[in-house]
Amino acid sequence: MRSVPVVGAGLAGSEAAWQLAEAGLPVRLYEMRPVVKTAAHRGDRCAELVCSNSLGSLLPDRAAGVLQAELEALGCGLLEIARATAVPAGAALAVDRDAFAAAVTTALETHPNIELVREEVLAVPDDPVCVLASGPLTSEPLAADLQRLAGEEHLHFFDALAPVVTAESLDLEILFAAARWDAGEPDYLNIPLEREDYERLIDGLLASERHALKDFEAADPRAMPFFERCLPVEVLAARGREALRFGPLRPVGLRHPRTGERPYAVIQLRAENRDHTLYNLVGFQTNLRYPEQEKLLRALPGMADAEFVRLGSMHRNTFLRAPKLLTAGLEWRERPGLFVAGQITGMEGYLGNIGSGLLAGRNAARRVFGIEPELLPRSTLLGALAAHVAEAPAKNFQPMKAEFGLLPPIETSARKAERNRLRAERSAADLAAHIQINPRPCAALTPA
Repeated sequence: MRSVPVVGAGLAGSEAAWQLAEAGLPVRLYEMRPVVKTAAHRGDRCAELVCSNSLGSLLPDRAAGVLQAELEALGCGLLEIARATAVPAGAALAVDRDAFAAAVTTALETHPNIELVREEVLAVPDDPVCVLASGPLTSEPLAADLQRLAGEEHLHFFDALAPVVTAESLDLEILFAAARWDAGEPDYLNIPLEREDYERLIDGLLASERHALKDFEAADPRAMPFFERCLPVEVLAARGREALRFGPLRPVGLRHPRTGERPYAVIQLRAENRDHTLYNLVGFQTNLRYPEQEKLLRALPGMADAEFVRLGSMHRNTFLRAPKLLTAGLEWRERPGLFVAGQITGMEGYLGNIGSGLLAGRNAARRVFGIEPELLPRSTLLGALAAHVAEAPAKNFQPMKAEFGLLPPIETSARKAERNRLRAERSAADLAAHIQINPRPCAALTPA
């Protein structure tokens, strides 16, 4: 049987390869690292997380919690590994990023149906069935061929990374451990900022020099083409002096245990690994020059001796004008058998990317077996997200993360929490009915 090529071993490609392999099909999974490096990845492991290490809320009435339940019901391989490599993060699913990537890589390398090929793919494979999951950092030759196939320019935005510090370099006499509203274990470290600390930080963000953004530099930082969900702190500061205090630095639900008072603003740090030796500054993604970052961050309370494992940076993310090109089954409209997954489709968020790989992998397997691709119920978050990238207005198409707002309305006047619970229940019921009719493709079927 001819192997199904999957291009890219990020979250989406790894999950797509797993779905195909679990269906009993031979898979050639291509990953260009370490032969060709990217601007964001540090190593060569599959499914490396380059931004946050959190996959989102575990709560059953939150979008991320509902999406996790959907992925579990659909037999998601990477979700199982994420849970096995989880680190304490209160009501969120966060992973030890190194352990997670290592476990995914081992699972793929040892699967009898998967061959992991370390080489760059220069053009979209012409196989009857294949999955393209090359990601937002698609190499130039493949991007050029993809542009030829798409017939129009790619869109782009900038993504930013937050700094990571060592735990032993933090002053725990000043920082305090707590979760918002005391919900769950105190898994976050918090830097309390008084008003003068906050104002000094804002002044520094506005005055500090940033890395140039090459061809996409803009004179007005408020006009930069950033993805709204990953705005650098200096861009937020430029929008208004209170923007950070009502955004990622909001102090609501937190009180300093030694004073009982709520700080003026708070910077939260979340564990990067199981041993809690590394912490990332939550929501503090930045593109400031490295010396400026170190100076500014070491001026924060408890950070005078901070040792940085990674400083903030930015990279370009490339994605397709998906509504003109893809179906809700993530299949190329003009080329049946070519499936696309991951951020390049315009699906945002770790869980969304994993889900796109799951859907693309399942549908690629169905094509091999001569079955039409499945379309997930739009009452599910994954189905609604896939429908969004296929049917949103193409002219101003922007990446989207899984949100309850994508779902059909609930006909009730209940409060928000109750509506979310009803949405979650509807998703579970509709997905269970869908799976009964559309089970996972398997080798018991005869390839077409």
